[in-house]
Amino acid sequence: MSSKTRLKRSLGLPLVTLYGLGNILGAGIYVLVGKVAGFAGEGTTLAFLFAMVIAAFTAFSYMELAGRYPVSASASVYLHKAFGKQWLSVLIGLAMVAGGIASAAALSQGFAGYLNTFIGVPINVASVGLIVILGLIALKGIGESVKTAVLFTIVEILGLIMVIWAGWDVIKDTGVGDVFSVDPVLGTSGLIAGTFLAFYAFIGFEDMVNVAEEAKHPKRTMPLAILFALGASTLLYLLVVVVAVNAVPPSELAASKAPLTLVFEKSGASNVALLSAIGMVATVNGVIVQIIMGSRILYGLGKQGWIYGAFAEVHAKYKTPVIATLVVLVLMVLGTLLLPIVSLAQLTSLLVLSIFMLVNVALIVIKRHAPHHDGFISVPVFVPYAGALLCVSTIAYQLQDWLKIF
Repeated sequence: MSSKTRLKRSLGLPLVTLYGLGNILGAGIYVLVGKVAGFAGEGTTLAFLFAMVIAAFTAFSYMELAGRYPVSASASVYLHKAFGKQWLSVLIGLAMVAGGIASAAALSQGFAGYLNTFIGVPINVASVGLIVILGLIALKGIGESVKTAVLFTIVEILGLIMVIWAGWDVIKDTGVGDVFSVDPVLGTSGLIAGTFLAFYAFIGFEDMVNVAEEAKHPKRTMPLAILFALGASTLLYLLVVVVAVNAVPPSELAASKAPLTLVFEKSGASNVALLSAIGMVATVNGVIVQIIMGSRILYGLGKQGWIYGAFAEVHAKYKTPVIATLVVLVLMVLGTLLLPIVSLAQLTSLLVLSIFMLVNVALIVIKRHAPHHDGFISVPVFVPYAGALLCVSTIAYQLQDWLKIF
């Protein structure tokens, strides 16, 4: 392979795990927990639990596929291995890029919301400025980008631990029945709508596999990193959501632009400004990860020869895909200027659920044709079947709910 299209392997298991964990944590809790509460009400914790189950089955499928095929443009390659249809692989790859662009646009608006608890800055100015600055970091190199993301992830985790600590008495008084309750007013439809939006909080592991060509020992590193990141995020999410829905009425939580700052304040904490600062860090982390993901997918598609070959070219010094990164940045700026945060999150969930469904089907086909492989893990055959069914059911229910509006 030419040095002009070769990425540098510099990421070990801890860096990849924290890279993925930061992407997962930054979206749902710090930005969208209030919006989920607006749909699910008292059933917000259950909505997050259901979303985790939906994501977990697909995460296990990704664990096997990442061990089998540790390459960039991951989902596109998985589908090509299963079906041999180049057009389908390109379509899915571009859908993943679109999902990442929508996600980063939503997170940049979340950043602006937390920033405005300190200083009044127009949402568009703050969100576009963030994307441009992080784009420059991403162009500098994968090591700088991922190390920045890891540093921010550690700060994110500390912020969530602060919320959990402040609301520990609430957690101790919460019974199993409270976790599994459905809001009597909003009902099942509100719960499903909340689950659809909460699913956005668990995406991120699919982005991790796109740095496989920059990971050390990727056949082992990628599956383990996915497992560790999903487990840690689930535990933190559930504890924080229990505190949030018990400390603040769901309607008030839904109206807040900085929901965890509000939760922290209502829990009796005094240093609420610190949590707002951490909320900004969390959204920054999510955006930089999406920049990396989108550019690496375009790079992978270009390297395969499936789209314009210039996307596969890397900078001679920094070894980053410059053209791919610049295209992603421009589209992210347009996204944050054109759509509101909830619409962006819902679009991301729809795109990612569709991709997850196809990835699960791809693993079903691959396991039939090649049951033995040299990857690190093999999942039971029911896992991709269950993952595909859960994704299809969630999409169908949400589309049916949207059609009622019209």
